Amino acid sequence: MYAKLVTMGATAIGFYRVFIAGLVLVAFVRLRRQPLVSGGALGLLAIASVCYAGDLWVWHQSIKWIGPGLATLLASFQVFILTIVGVAVFRERADWRLYVAIPLALVGLMLLVGLDWSALAPEKRAGVWLGLATAVFYAGYLLALRQARAITVGRTAAGDLALVSIVSAVFLAGASLTAGESLVIDTWWNGSWLTVYAIGSQVVAWVMISSSLPYVPASKVGLLLLLQPTLSFLWDILFFGREIALHEGAGLLIALFAIWLGSQRVKS
Repeated sequence: MYAKLVTMGATAIGFYRVFIAGLVLVAFVRLRRQPLVSGGALGLLAIASVCYAGDLWVWHQSIKWIGPGLATLLASFQVFILTIVGVAVFRERADWRLYVAIPLALVGLMLLVGLDWSALAPEKRAGVWLGLATAVFYAGYLLALRQARAITVGRTAAGDLALVSIVSAVFLAGASLTAGESLVIDTWWNGSWLTVYAIGSQVVAWVMISSSLPYVPASKVGLLLLLQPTLSFLWDILFFGREIALHEGAGLLIALFAIWLGSQRVKS
């Protein structure tokens, strides 16, 4: 939603999200006398940084072209990547709930998207592809960060996220300048929203998420994060005047049910 409110380039918005958050997190970690870089997993954190920079890079541009609701819904296809990896690679247990919930989530998302591809302008089509590319980067980021947190040696979630944020900011600054986007914050409006965006989405939300990643199966991490696209779609309707058709409303209800079903614990 913030990317829609800020009148700056999409990549520049991503840069300030991680740059401001990175500074706040570095200060927080140092004030608590915790190590910023220590012991193992630096390779995984580097992969997470590259994936996260790519995620923000394509996602913010997708938001500019197709709106926050649809862009975030397309990004949520990461759930299927995470599920496949969780079951096939990490040998996570999946009972009938998960196998029912995933198809239901897919049906719900398809109804919500409801695209008539031939009627879309080239810019809209590009936005859709960028939304799907976001899913790939997002899944890579979550998997790398989850593995890094699982082999923590003297590190904290805040420290890991601080490192990922700063490294991602370097990549996004380069991408922004290459694309000819200015990094100058020219209005107090932009500066205020960028600060709120960085602290709310990057500092508070992601410290909580990254802290819990080692304790949640990879397949269910993605399914639980379907809350993000569902709420984004609702905000798109409430704040940006997006019209919703009957089939889109049905898709929203199906997606919500899939989230609930997939989050149920397997009884031992």
